[in-house]
Amino acid sequence: MAERQASADDPQAAGGAQEGSPDANGRASVLFVGDIVGGIGRRTLLDSLPVLRERYEPTFVIANGENVAGGLGITPKLADELIAAGIDVITLGNHTYHRREVYAYLDAQPRILRPVNFLRSQPGHGACTVERDGVRLGVVSVSGNLYLRAGRSAFTEIESALGELGAAEHIVVDMHAEATSEKVAMGWHLDGRVTAVVGTHTHVPTADARVLPGGTAYITDVGMTGPRGGVIGVKREQAIESLLTQMPVRFETSQEDPWLMAVLIRCSRPLRADSIEQVLMPRPPAQEGTG
Repeated sequence: MAERQASADDPQAAGGAQEGSPDANGRASVLFVGDIVGGIGRRTLLDSLPVLRERYEPTFVIANGENVAGGLGITPKLADELIAAGIDVITLGNHTYHRREVYAYLDAQPRILRPVNFLRSQPGHGACTVERDGVRLGVVSVSGNLYLRAGRSAFTEIESALGELGAAEHIVVDMHAEATSEKVAMGWHLDGRVTAVVGTHTHVPTADARVLPGGTAYITDVGMTGPRGGVIGVKREQAIESLLTQMPVRFETSQEDPWLMAVLIRCSRPLRADSIEQVLMPRPPAQEGTG
């Protein structure tokens, strides 16, 4: 798999210094936004970005966008909107291929990532680098294997992906998985070798954010950016009906109580995190009646 590069200022930019070099620039901060659910989640993110940028001044912003199109998948139009709003990298997951119109886009757009351990024959790529303020950030999307359909082992393919990133001052891995055991294991497996391992997919923020002994920031699940008033994004009455009747129910995205859920990772040395902070905030009140 060829390395995919994109710069926040110039898509063709390259460079950077490896850890330990005397001119290595490791000072940066990364805001990672949890799974964006439906139009309500997208609008919550877009409304919140000005507040987040003023409050935290992140160097980079990454967002998981696999549920942004009506709760399932993503379209080129929506991905372009997120990138135009300043999202540096979009990661995906098990709903990557829900909408066929995105297939060619996944190959053409370097800043959108499907899990690196999908089959090589499937559209898209799983790693990229972006650059801002002289700092190169590598991002890898990887899927768990338990309860999810990923064609290859997460723990095998992550090694190839890291090798292809080249000289990056920081690396963030989005571990999109159902099983908490796989996420925790990946955090320990990569401790000291990447800046952060963040879990996505279950839509519920966990309380275990910490920096591991080797300097890797870790959280089992960032949570979702979307309606807290539903059941992991779905209208609660529909989710309850499905569970009560054990019959098929057409799910729709809830519109109630939209929140942004994210983590902020601060760094001052290459491939090491100083801190990881949860960011949990409701959609800005002034915007709640719009869109």
